[in-house]
Amino acid sequence: MQQPAAGRRLKKPNRTWVRPFTEGTGPLYLQIAQQVREAVDDGVLQPGDRLPPQRDLAQLMGVDLTTVTRAYAELRQSDLLDAQGAGGTFIAMSAGNSATSVDLSMNIPPLLGSSPFAQSMERGFQQLSQQLGQGELMSYHVGAGSRDDRAAAVQWLAPILGTVSAERVVICPGAQAALCAILLAKTQPGDVIAAEQLTYPGLLAAARVLQRGIAPIAMDHEGMLPEALEEACQLRKLSLIYLIPTIQNPTTATMSQARRAAILAIARRHGVAVVEDDPYWLLAADAAPPLAVESRPEAPVYYVSTLSKCLAPGLRTAYLVIPPGEPMEPLLDALRSIALMPTQSMVAVASHWIRSGQADEMVRRFQQELRQRQQIAARILPAPYQAHPTGLHVWLPLPARLDQYRLIQSAQAQGLGIASSEAFSIEEQAGNAIRLSLGGAVDQHSLASALTKLTEVISAAPETRTNVIV
Repeated sequence: MQQPAAGRRLKKPNRTWVRPFTEGTGPLYLQIAQQVREAVDDGVLQPGDRLPPQRDLAQLMGVDLTTVTRAYAELRQSDLLDAQGAGGTFIAMSAGNSATSVDLSMNIPPLLGSSPFAQSMERGFQQLSQQLGQGELMSYHVGAGSRDDRAAAVQWLAPILGTVSAERVVICPGAQAALCAILLAKTQPGDVIAAEQLTYPGLLAAARVLQRGIAPIAMDHEGMLPEALEEACQLRKLSLIYLIPTIQNPTTATMSQARRAAILAIARRHGVAVVEDDPYWLLAADAAPPLAVESRPEAPVYYVSTLSKCLAPGLRTAYLVIPPGEPMEPLLDALRSIALMPTQSMVAVASHWIRSGQADEMVRRFQQELRQRQQIAARILPAPYQAHPTGLHVWLPLPARLDQYRLIQSAQAQGLGIASSEAFSIEEQAGNAIRLSLGGAVDQHSLASALTKLTEVISAAPETRTNVIV
């Protein structure tokens, strides 16, 4: 363990950073941790400075000891503190010396490195240890999933779809595997899939590898335009319609109930099946019912719900709901050809979280955190941009004068990862915009610093240069 520098080791605790709590800005232990981080960034706390003993700080700030303990644990996980036992707790020598790097390019839930999340993982693994002695956990699990795991899936889906038969649910190793299985089972090489003109890169990759075509459908602030879909159906034979109707990736567009009904009516009229990729419905909390609720034989809706965006990508667990009357075997055959089976240990953790209520608790915690992060983005980012109050990402159109690729390079040089519009575009002309994901920053302070730095990069970005031929 690194010792504080002798010339900077303070005998008396540094209390100058302590300030009153701000109501409505998150749990008190996280506010304490954020105060320490900000004080380090501002130079109020420096490497080697001693923090107050936990009991003293609890009394000073008017909170219980557990709150301070959780705050210090949070800071230790970030390698910001060195605990010397009875000798005291000090700001680590590495604090403030390493370059800040924040990935704003990947849509992941916030707080995955927090103490509450780590405790949930620990409880999940404790549950796993009880199953290991039975031998079943580490065996093959080929098929739609165990009865217990499918029952947990039904519980997870109940707030979204209402009552779902477990016999229609397939446990998949992530949404990407589910989408690939649907393409394999329901389409042939050369078939065309309709999707919004800006859409999930995973679909584009799967279509490219499997040699399926993608028809770009124009969109507005609610997503796919019914009249554009109708025109596409009249011009060519479509095999599938792919949608992300809630907090669309990347534009954050969310379809109203009327828009969903209009899209379904067109699908039924032309006899086209729908793939509803719906990772964000539980985070949104205010979205209209999924299209799958109104699935009909003339336009069956295959519903995909991943746990990657509401709980954790590392669970590698998604639920595919087969429409009533549609055969399951072709989907299972396709899934076996892709991944054989999910990672059962992670599926078991997910099922335990759902049955115990921890999953619901995490979703609520993430919603609260994302609401605060979206408020931070609203204060810092230049207008106009598109967002949902509890969404994982924002869609930021750029001024026409900016060179998007130079901007991305400049951001990377500042330790910021961002996703360009080209990654989501079916057409060659992707438009000038970037998607910013708010969950990857370790905390709200890091997010605010990253967005502030990005705003400065945008302001200083070079203009697009064009060659004029005369």
